[in-house]
Amino acid sequence: MSERPMPRLFLIRHGQTEWSINGRHTGRTDIPLTAQGEQEAAEQAKILVGEGKVIDPRNICTVFVSPRIRAHRTFHLLFDHLPEVPHHVTTEEVREWDYGEYEGLLSSEIKQKNPKWNIWTDGCPGGESTEEMCSRVDTVISKVREHHRAWKEEGKGCRDVVIVAHGHFNRVFIARWINFPLSLGTHFNVEPAGIAILGYNHNNLAEPALNALNLYAKPR
Repeated sequence: MSERPMPRLFLIRHGQTEWSINGRHTGRTDIPLTAQGEQEAAEQAKILVGEGKVIDPRNICTVFVSPRIRAHRTFHLLFDHLPEVPHHVTTEEVREWDYGEYEGLLSSEIKQKNPKWNIWTDGCPGGESTEEMCSRVDTVISKVREHHRAWKEEGKGCRDVVIVAHGHFNRVFIARWINFPLSLGTHFNVEPAGIAILGYNHNNLAEPALNALNLYAKPR
């Protein structure tokens, strides 16, 4: 059996924005981090990112980054202090759930339009259905697991993958990573600038697990 350490995925939510403060559904809208959001991401970098730290750039195979400015800026705040920024790919595959007609609305405003609405079962009219969201997340999971398999079984690449994305995306991702329906994501709280670690139990790639959630995120 390979003696290589088990691979990991660091799943990071972007830092605070004005809409994350007031609870507006932020999918396609490209709004920046607040000053506090920038500060929190920069503080995370000092604590967690660097040689010998939890996220060690020597172990990073690749980083998938959402193209929304709030995620892209968070990525750079986390990694720009390094001598070399790790290999990264900016991709729509890790964008936030497309909220369609509900973009920019508060949950209370959506309930006025549709009192029985539940994103975890109904999806978003004019945006992504639960089936579409699940399919997109599963596609990304397959890519991450192939990086992990190549590292663990063949020694190709590096140990870790990083994703810098969004609240609903990350909640869906965690649920699907551990082989549960998308709707389990309602039970995970993913804070701005919070970092989750996803890995495997019993040294076995067939046993995906959630190892940590909201590392060093500010309590709300």
